[in-house]
Amino acid sequence: MNALGPVEPGDGTRPLNAPPRPGGPLGSRHGRLARLYGRHRRPVLAALGAAAVLASGVLLHLTRPRQPPPPEPPFPPQVTAITYLKPQARGPDTDNRNFTFHVQLAVESGPPVTLVRISQPYAGLSTSSSPPTPFRTVAGSPRKIAITLRVTECGELPENVGLPFLDVTLRNTHAMRSHSFILGPRYTRDLSAALQVACGNGFR
Repeated sequence: MNALGPVEPGDGTRPLNAPPRPGGPLGSRHGRLARLYGRHRRPVLAALGAAAVLASGVLLHLTRPRQPPPPEPPFPPQVTAITYLKPQARGPDTDNRNFTFHVQLAVESGPPVTLVRISQPYAGLSTSSSPPTPFRTVAGSPRKIAITLRVTECGELPENVGLPFLDVTLRNTHAMRSHSFILGPRYTRDLSAALQVACGNGFR
């Protein structure tokens, strides 16, 4: 009696559903990829992590509101005050053509202020100061200044001083500006008296 058993594959054949052989082309390709992944897995993951951190930092920088720039320092006349104090006492040897008085210069805030120049509007007077210009004053440390006006030409002076002022040039890290400071009625009265002593009837 002839019995038929399972059909055995012949040479060079294999079942249709059989898995590929490990030594075949596809198996060798997968093996190489697995080995490459295993060899380079840590560097690749580190690079991806660094890229993610960088991307998140860039995104945070783009979404974070920009801080406004710091304000510029004020112009020097905006934070500087000059206050009339008193005339200097006259001694027996005082030259009548000189009138010396004291003021206080104060800087309210901001960077130091340099007093570059002091002058006054009358052509018949010359101006000097102690300390001599230029000198610097810092915020919170008022400075006393002795200013001397010397009569050089009585005919160039008004007989009645109306509202005298000092012209000063101030400088800080932001700018240099000139400004006129009105020193008030006591200064007006003291200056008028000094000019009368210096010139008497010599006014024009």
